[in-house]
Parts: sequence; structure tokens; C-alpha cells
Amino acid sequence: MTEKHLAREGATIAFDLHGDPTAPWSARPLLVIGSPMGASGFTDLVELLVARGDRLVVTYDPRGVERSMRSDGAGELTPRDHAADLGALVEEVLAATRSADGEPADGSDGHHAVDVFASSGGAVNALALVQQHPDLVATLVAHEPPLLALLPDREAASAAVEHIVATYAREGAGAGMVRFILLVGHTGELTPAFSAQAFPPPAAFGMPAEDDGSRDDALLAQNLRTCTAFVPDLEALRAVGTRIVPAAGVESTGQLAHRAAEALASELGVAAAPFPGDHGGFMGPQMGAAGPPTAFADRLLEVLAG
Repeated sequence: MTEKHLAREGATIAFDLHGDPTAPWSARPLLVIGSPMGASGFTDLVELLVARGDRLVVTYDPRGVERSMRSDGAGELTPRDHAADLGALVEEVLAATRSADGEPADGSDGHHAVDVFASSGGAVNALALVQQHPDLVATLVAHEPPLLALLPDREAASAAVEHIVATYAREGAGAGMVRFILLVGHTGELTPAFSAQAFPPPAAFGMPAEDDGSRDDALLAQNLRTCTAFVPDLEALRAVGTRIVPAAGVESTGQLAHRAAEALASELGVAAAPFPGDHGGFMGPQMGAAGPPTAFADRLLEVLAG
């Protein structure tokens, strides 16, 4: 793995090349992304993908996460902000795969675009990327994007997000995360009763009860509200040349992000691709998780192959 850095206005974006970009790969580069999850969250999956040896795998830390430090201060970031960073990152990767005469290093057309596996908020950002730069992405596997606007219970779901953000602002990360965990794990449509319920203390989830006073959390302060509020341009997405595959975990049926993936698939006129595990099915032992990353990697490569 080679760590690289991309200078952007207001931030420096850290990304990793898992392999030699100039090698004669038989498949397109694969960008593996989340949000606000950084590169480290995909450790199990990426090791399995790299072991196949047929493509360059690229991971990154989104703006404001881990190594990708912001210089523009705090504040919310939108999927379009992240998409602009991703567009510049993809162009950087594609340039690295080309030889001095500007052609792909292996003489094929494979390095004129990348494939993308994007999960959760990363899938939302990737959809924004495809809207902005469809020529840069050949296939996008959008794994459980939390697109509340596509849900029949969008008003109650949006109100639940606002409740989480307000709780975080008032009580800190522990209380906010309790509500977030219960929201993403909720099965079925949401009602106003969700936010009105009595929530357990942070200690019940192994989190500190004390408020440390910080209000710059990458999820709760910077991305949650804007990510879930993103309204995709469905007409534009239907018209692009990018192959978009909404994906949903077989063990997360009925949960918010799973339902949103199915709604996106319906809007695009395709079937949602079932994937092993739940929302974090790609996470395995190295992340202290119980997902099935090997089965997940097999399924991802199967979907990418079409």
C-alpha cells in the first residue's frame, strides 16, 4: 500500500493505492469508500480484494475524517462537497495509471474510468459524483445509501435525524450516538414515536456518559443531516452511462438504509442486489465485527463482473 495526499481547497485528502497503478491490471481500478467511515473501516474487505490480484484498489479518508484534515474550519459538509473531492481523486488515480503518452498503461480502455464500491454515506456521495462526473465511473455499487427522500416515511425519518442532531448539540456525542444506533437499527417505517421514546444511557452501549464539550464529530456534526437530506437527481441518474447497482444486506431487511437502497433501485428501474450480512457486512475480525467479508468480497466481484 502507498499512501498519497491530494491538496484540495480547505483540506488535504489522504488516499491509499493498494498496488502499482502502472501495472497491467486486467480490471478497472476499484475505489472503495464510505462516509464518514474512512479507509480503515474497509480493512477486511480490501485485503480480500487485493488478494485477487486483478485490479488496483483505492481507499481514502473523506474530508474531515482521520488523515484528511480540514483547514476550512468546522461545519457541515454536503454530498456535493465530497463528490468534488472524489472527482479530483479519481482523476488523480486515472492519471497515475496512464503512461507518458497519456494512454492506459496496459493499452486497454480500462483505465479511462473507475469502478466504485460505496457504502452508507459513501454511497450517497458516490451518487453525487456520478451526477457531476458520470464519465469517471463505469460501475457504481451503492450499498445501502440512507436516502430519506425516497422513503414513504421521509418526514418521520428526517425528524428523527433532527432529533439526533439536536440531542448531540445539547448533550454531546454519547447521547447522540445512542439515538443514531437505534435509528439505523430500527426495523419498519418510522413514526414520531421514535423520537418521543425514552432512550437508554450511553453506558448501555459501552460509551462514556460524560459530555467532553466537543461538537466536531464527523458523523453527528459534519455529515449526518446533509447526507440523509440529499435528494438524488433521478432523471439524471437514469440517463447516465454509469451502471448503477443499488445493494442491500440480506440481514438488514426493513432497516432504513436497506429500504432506501430498494427505493433507489425501484426509481432506477433495476433490482436491488442482495449482499451478505447487514449494513456492515464487509467488516470482519480486523474491525472487531462479525460480518462475512469473504462472502461479501465474492459477491462484490460477481456484481462488478456484471
